[in-house]
Amino acid sequence: MSIDKEVNKAKQEIVKDGLDMSLGEIMRIYERGELVIRPEYQRLYRWDESKRTRFLESLILGIPIPPIFVFTDEKGRWELIDGLQRLSTVFHYAGILMDENGSKIAPFTPSGTKLLPSLDGLHWEPINDDDESALPMSIRLDVERSRIRVEILKRESDQRAKYELFQRLNTGGARLSEQEVRNCVLVMLNKELYEKLVVAAQNAKFVQCTAQTDRSISEQKPMELLIRFLAYRYKKYDQKIDVHDWLDEVAIDIATDDRYDIDHELEIFYRIFEILEKSLGSDSFKKFDNGVFERGFLISAYEAITHGMSHKIDNIEKCGINSLVDSIKKMWGDERFSNNARAGVRGTTRLANILPIASTWF
Repeated sequence: MSIDKEVNKAKQEIVKDGLDMSLGEIMRIYERGELVIRPEYQRLYRWDESKRTRFLESLILGIPIPPIFVFTDEKGRWELIDGLQRLSTVFHYAGILMDENGSKIAPFTPSGTKLLPSLDGLHWEPINDDDESALPMSIRLDVERSRIRVEILKRESDQRAKYELFQRLNTGGARLSEQEVRNCVLVMLNKELYEKLVVAAQNAKFVQCTAQTDRSISEQKPMELLIRFLAYRYKKYDQKIDVHDWLDEVAIDIATDDRYDIDHELEIFYRIFEILEKSLGSDSFKKFDNGVFERGFLISAYEAITHGMSHKIDNIEKCGINSLVDSIKKMWGDERFSNNARAGVRGTTRLANILPIASTWF
């Protein structure tokens, strides 16, 4: 297919409209429940107080707000795709931001302002007639009258195109990590599947064996490792595609595959980490060199060991812990693994060379 035909086809998959609205109108729409921020997205509301304050300063000073993107659900409501940080900041300051239970979250007050020092400590509306620690009505009305472009994806749009757009809008910069975006897409497609994955990613034995830290957990690293495990079993890796792009595609395939048996796959996952925790624990995915497991967690070891074990789990359980440890040590002594696991080897090359032979070590 030529490039011009590909462009036309891709454009036809997304049916969109757009309009300019006041921020006050959007606030009222949110309060009526007609603008939906999924609870799973709201947990990703990560701007700290400094960033929220800077955005409010910009808003009050009349600096234009970038467009937000929504798509129309089956009930006609708008579901927020892009603009979470900006709108949540406004809603939070105005005291209308809801938690996942539908209760209002206590409003915050800006502090550490740079351009508008008098904004420090001012809340959105007066608490009573004598309250002087709130924004003057004239400024508050100016903020509510600020115009913002709303790009609307209509129901007629191709479903997969919506998720593709969500990924492109939310990946990169200081927004969401690749796995956080992937999580949101999974929620859109198959919430029941997503909830099972969350439980598995929090499994204590998995967290210990993969040496997760508070920071890596907050960045959704356990979920990414789980998705990798499931994806490598689901479909042969395509070396021509970037690893994260391929994981995005497979995550969508898994979430929309009615025949996919997630319970069976997770049972294997749990069995793997049951025996790994008993045998090597936090050394499971460290480099074995000079008779000892050393340094930190290695993704190459994780991929080879978990993928290989998943195809031989019955035999591994019969042979026991000592046999598993010996198998992992032998893997590290095999040049087919060590040559592909060393620094400088591209992830695409590593996966293409190691995954097909991973089960031979077990």
